[in-house]
Amino acid sequence: MNTTPDRAARFVTTHTLLALDARHPFAAKSLIDAQDMHRTVMSGFAGWVDDGSRDARSQMGILSTWTVDLRQAQLSLVVQSAVPGDWHRLPRAALAEKPHSLTVDRTFHTGDKVDFRTVVNPVHNRPPAPGSPEKTRGTRIPHTRPEHVKSWFTRRLQPLGEPPVAPDGVTRIGADADPDHLALRMLPKASSQAPHKGLRLARAEIKGTLTITDPQIFVTALTRGIGHARAYSCGLILVR
Repeated sequence: MNTTPDRAARFVTTHTLLALDARHPFAAKSLIDAQDMHRTVMSGFAGWVDDGSRDARSQMGILSTWTVDLRQAQLSLVVQSAVPGDWHRLPRAALAEKPHSLTVDRTFHTGDKVDFRTVVNPVHNRPPAPGSPEKTRGTRIPHTRPEHVKSWFTRRLQPLGEPPVAPDGVTRIGADADPDHLALRMLPKASSQAPHKGLRLARAEIKGTLTITDPQIFVTALTRGIGHARAYSCGLILVR
């Protein structure tokens, strides 16, 4: 049996850049409410899956991330998807520019270096209290200190020759990096008042350079995203 890992892997997806006027009520609502932002993203993909599908986002390979320029009053939203979007449902007056879509078709090789940016929801699980009923779930606790977020991300790095799943069960990303050269910034929490009242998501931006060590696993990380809250614009890894 040949156990030599694949030396290259191809990544194909669609990226759409939406530039919205942050002063328009539609964009302003998306900016301040995570559930509205989710609806804005998903509005481009009606009809691809059955209404009410619980895993509609993952079926269509949809991930997103956004930034806001307060000086220019512009909300920039990047949407990644396995299927093309249709953005005619967005209010024309809310668009600062016409939506721009492009097909990404790129092959990655072991040893390639890529610059990256990602916004993540860094959390760890607190086990249930002793004596809790069987199958009681633990509690997700957000990391709020930059050094803890860096550790969260570093655990997902995959040095050359290491398996795609770490001994503690963490799924790795098929790439390695020097933790000392990662740029990290804590971001405002994403929240929603309704229907998910009390939703508050810790967010952090991480930038740096990755060296690809397992191209197939790396493409999987690009396709699926990393961490939790991927429905709320976390977990997308953008590379160049």
